[in-house]
Amino acid sequence: MSKVILIGSPNSGKSLLFNRLTGLSQKVANFPGITVDVGSGKLQAVPEKILVDFPGTYSLQAISAEEEVAVDYFERALEDPEVEQVLCLIDATRLEKSLLFTLQVIRDCERNGKQITVLANMIDVLDNHGLELDVDGLSAALYTRVLPISARSGKGLDAVTELLARRPDPARAGRPHLMDTPDVILRGEAHKLAHRFGPDGDVLIRTQTRLDNFFLHSFTGGVSFFLIMYLLFQSIFTWSAPAMDAVEGSLAWLADALVPLLGNQLVRDFTSDALFSGIGAFLVFVPQIFVLTFVIGLLEDSGYMARAALICHKPLRLFGLTGKSFIPMLSGVACAIPGIYAARAIDSPRKRMLTYMAIPLMPCSARLPVYTLLIAAFIPAETTLGGLFGWQGLAMFAIYFFGMMMGLVITGLVSRTREDHYTDLPFVLELPPYRLPGIKPIVRNAWNRSKHFVTKAGKIIFAVTVLIWVLGYFPNYGADLGESWLGQLGHLVEPVFSPLGLDWRYGVAIFTSFAAREVFVGTLGTIFGIEGADENMVPLVEHIQNSDLALGSGLALLVFFAISLQCVSTLAILAKESESRSLTLKMFVGYFLLAYTAAIAVYRVTEWIMG
Repeated sequence: MSKVILIGSPNSGKSLLFNRLTGLSQKVANFPGITVDVGSGKLQAVPEKILVDFPGTYSLQAISAEEEVAVDYFERALEDPEVEQVLCLIDATRLEKSLLFTLQVIRDCERNGKQITVLANMIDVLDNHGLELDVDGLSAALYTRVLPISARSGKGLDAVTELLARRPDPARAGRPHLMDTPDVILRGEAHKLAHRFGPDGDVLIRTQTRLDNFFLHSFTGGVSFFLIMYLLFQSIFTWSAPAMDAVEGSLAWLADALVPLLGNQLVRDFTSDALFSGIGAFLVFVPQIFVLTFVIGLLEDSGYMARAALICHKPLRLFGLTGKSFIPMLSGVACAIPGIYAARAIDSPRKRMLTYMAIPLMPCSARLPVYTLLIAAFIPAETTLGGLFGWQGLAMFAIYFFGMMMGLVITGLVSRTREDHYTDLPFVLELPPYRLPGIKPIVRNAWNRSKHFVTKAGKIIFAVTVLIWVLGYFPNYGADLGESWLGQLGHLVEPVFSPLGLDWRYGVAIFTSFAAREVFVGTLGTIFGIEGADENMVPLVEHIQNSDLALGSGLALLVFFAISLQCVSTLAILAKESESRSLTLKMFVGYFLLAYTAAIAVYRVTEWIMG
């Protein structure tokens, strides 16, 4: 099966084009560092061909780990006989930036005898501003076919599909003219070509500058940043509440309708206690994961995320990090694993290592069900100003902020105690143009992210839930949970968590959550489901409120989950990316001990205040 390479610089719309041509759902955003590995998929119009998407890179002289991936794969792909042709995507609104890389790609394609086509993306932006790109002149100067397209609107993609459907014609390949040209000459050539054939970018720059004057201002920029971050976390409760109520109501209705129809008592108890009380309790919180991913997608695609990274650069420097650490850290809010991959975009190996240490402390979506459960159980659901301000949203913002600050404090301490063996590179970040987010791909990404979260976590939760139910139901068939196998196991781990004011039930839930944090919710749901088999099977919050769990214990649990590293998948990826099992083991043990100590302190202080 033949292959087609898709390569381009960051922010050029490469992933969006890849999604359009393949029908896949590769993540799309408007800042460097999104595509951190090589993706591939069959072309929708030409199923017998594979389109290979490379990470964005500014040059074939790699600096960051992300660029190393792109350059290494590209060099090997050019030697692959199955590679039929190369598509090099350029940003028509920033021609000079794209052309240096394009000339390098053309040169390497000439050396390896590969046909190349240049795709000038974002032609719709030029049309909207009355600007023009001299496509014919640029094509003649490059001795290479240039096609104007818009990956967002789909303009010009028919010509791309038609091109890919044909077999490469050596007679139409460009005339070799750059094979022996050094990069220093290519840089000057890119400047001349952009000036000669490119659009007048003053209009686009003036629009971006006006917005930057507000979002990057020393006062309005900081205020808008904190306001946007607060609205992000407030929306987790406000926007998702109707969907959560709908899921909870649907599960309760389905349980009431289905369980009585089951004749066998064992099957009936398993369905109500394990499925509806255990797994159902977890599903209630999935809408919040969708909202979180959706809002972050809006910020990414609009171009604001790069500005947020620039705003955060100075404060992050105090903790040994860089502004480029902000993007992987915020990606870790959705999931630590893509955050760790995104850290490849950080040039400095030392700052990359420190970012690895901070990412697991970011409040990922796996923590979200736990936070939501505990906040709903202890914080009043009162709102003002039409839902704009609420105590639960403020509590969520506080615990998210706490986790982020703990990550910064730890990296700050490590950066001051560990000797620097690397020469740090200067902080350079491209500010992409502001754009209206594409709602459809963002919704699709949020949906896929939520679906992936459910399918990935669902397997673990189902396995643990079944195990917890079996241990809690036998040998007395749920008559006395304390005397069950689970109760006996719980009493063994209870001394570890009793200093937090937690009984064996919560100790078991914490213990199982080391497989994955979100298992905590499913485990508690199963335990309380067995205890209250005749009560409501879904509202886990009510069970916790009726269990007389102290406020100090609830806050201690929030702090414990904010700091502890309880994700096997994250540990595996961290060991692979950092190439250090020692660092991974130290982080796992160190974060657990820190989380445990901090949780005890919070519990005792709260109990002292409450009298």
